Amino acid sequence: MSEMTRLITIAALALVLGAELTTAQHPPPGEWHAFGADTGNSKYSPLDQIDATNFTDLEIAWRWASISKAVADTRSEINAGLFKATALMADGLVYIATALSQVAALDPGTGALVWYYDPKTYDQLDRPANIGWQHRGVSFWRDGDTDDTRIFIATHDLRLHGLDARTGELEAGFGDGGIVDLSTTLGREIDRSRITHSSPVAVVRDTLVVGSSLTDQTTTREAPPGHVRGFDAHTGAMKWIFHTIPQGDEFGVDSWGNESWRYSGHTNVWGNMAGDDELGIVYLPISTPTNDWYGGMRPGDNLFAESVVAVDVETGQRLWHFQAVHHGLWDYDFPTAGNMLDITVDGRDIRAYAQASKQAFPYVFDAATGEPVWPIEERPVLAGDVPGEWYSPTQPFPTKPAPFDLQGITVDDLIDFTPELRAEAIEIADRAVLGPIFLPPTVRGQPKPIIQSPGPGGGVNWPGTAVDPETGTMFIPSQTRLRALEVVEYEPPATVGYFTDPWAVPVPGPRGLPLVKPPYKRITAIDMNSGDHAWMSPHGDGPRNHPALRDLNLPALGGHSGIHGGGPLATKTLLIVNSGARYVEDMAESARALTAYHKRTGEYLGSVMLPAVPSGNAMTYLWEGTQYVVVAVGGGGGAAAPELIALALPTSES
Repeated sequence: MSEMTRLITIAALALVLGAELTTAQHPPPGEWHAFGADTGNSKYSPLDQIDATNFTDLEIAWRWASISKAVADTRSEINAGLFKATALMADGLVYIATALSQVAALDPGTGALVWYYDPKTYDQLDRPANIGWQHRGVSFWRDGDTDDTRIFIATHDLRLHGLDARTGELEAGFGDGGIVDLSTTLGREIDRSRITHSSPVAVVRDTLVVGSSLTDQTTTREAPPGHVRGFDAHTGAMKWIFHTIPQGDEFGVDSWGNESWRYSGHTNVWGNMAGDDELGIVYLPISTPTNDWYGGMRPGDNLFAESVVAVDVETGQRLWHFQAVHHGLWDYDFPTAGNMLDITVDGRDIRAYAQASKQAFPYVFDAATGEPVWPIEERPVLAGDVPGEWYSPTQPFPTKPAPFDLQGITVDDLIDFTPELRAEAIEIADRAVLGPIFLPPTVRGQPKPIIQSPGPGGGVNWPGTAVDPETGTMFIPSQTRLRALEVVEYEPPATVGYFTDPWAVPVPGPRGLPLVKPPYKRITAIDMNSGDHAWMSPHGDGPRNHPALRDLNLPALGGHSGIHGGGPLATKTLLIVNSGARYVEDMAESARALTAYHKRTGEYLGSVMLPAVPSGNAMTYLWEGTQYVVVAVGGGGGAAAPELIALALPTSES
């Protein structure tokens, strides 16, 4: 049974009932209706009360302690993860999901709890698949006919919940008493322990688009499929299913040799998704098939793995697709949604879809047709010699824009802060095979592993990218992260062939420093009208204070810990990103910051220290004349409790 506690005030209800009709595609300027602000995932707000002159004056206006902590404190078996959710603000309420799939509505001016909903998912599961107890947020929807509003959350135990946004009550007309069972409509019997939901569902028009998260570390060739489904936001009825692994005689099934489409799994959408209400399209950023590192049991290109697929949101029909990696062997799944933006290229106006990737390529398409805005070439790549493996002879390379982070590795990329450090870096690099991007894995026991660059935690990750609709600029936080890649043979009864540890320690450099030259985290701005890089700024000090470097008077090097580049928030004048403080003695202090850059130049403007490391993306809204920036911090079983922190200017400045 679900528990729901309501603490609604008459004033708050009046504000909600008086709200004007808007859509998620175009929310009011002072609101934030989706994970990425809007349906198109812009992560942009036109608010300008907080600007370059006063950003560092921000102070905590209110803070809300996550209700997940009370559960975790009394249930020792529950290991609640990081507080990763992005808050929404609509119709006078702030909405947030906790790491345990709970939902809360808060007063936007005080952070006071208005209502909460607890599906008690933790009573159904010991630990959710893959990343455990973590959740990235809820979704908001408005009925265009009645103006009724709902909050949706896909919970870890494979259920889709529809709540009245004003009260937190389950919507009786949605599914079965407000809940839809997501475990029975994938077209294949599944092991429920290997699949979960941890990202917000996409809302495009009146359709809820649901992806999934699957256990990465698997010893069997069989796995749950990552098919994507669309549900009616009014009733909860399933409208369609898109087979990310084609079935029967569907288009693309011949790219799965040996009829491997019958048993292969994954190929899921685990991050968030972007859409366009006017075009009626949702864009699926699809991940790697089973398994991430070996594909001998799935010969062929394996459509629609590691692809962007544009799907008609009413019917689920594929409109166009682009496969970024043929027959993936590198865990180069798309971890985040792309961004919708309007650009003008060579005099032609284009409604574009821009997708960043782990491999540091930005791909840009006409959103309606899928035509690349700039040519994408198939180029030869190296084959490997892992027994039984199938190798694609080519991979796609965009001709423009240029990559936004290091791709491949050569001796020239190794650090050279001092001659001694460079000599040590060369000695370390000699223990591995260096080469270009898409260098195939080797078998453990062969003389050397390869160095994969970017590694699976490099490039862009789930916090994603932002765009500026005023200038057509895309902002990409990324990380230079390498790994030594080799596979090991699994013995029966395992049926997967070969595998490797996806969370292996990154390639070490000399004396604990990175192996390659900086920056190690960066923000790259790309003018999508020209395809040219506008600016790049290192994000964070990095190891400037390392004993081997502290006397060299180095500039900012960019942080080099963690797997995420930090989620971006673009405003009228600023780009705000998690972590990245400069001029601090301790890198841990740098991580505890919220940092601002000048949106047009990349100039570092300063940082505001938070009570704990931010683990969710920042968002912003306007309430009663005050602009707030809100971000989730803490959690994960560490000393810092999970909290939602709201920053604002001192009263005299706002």
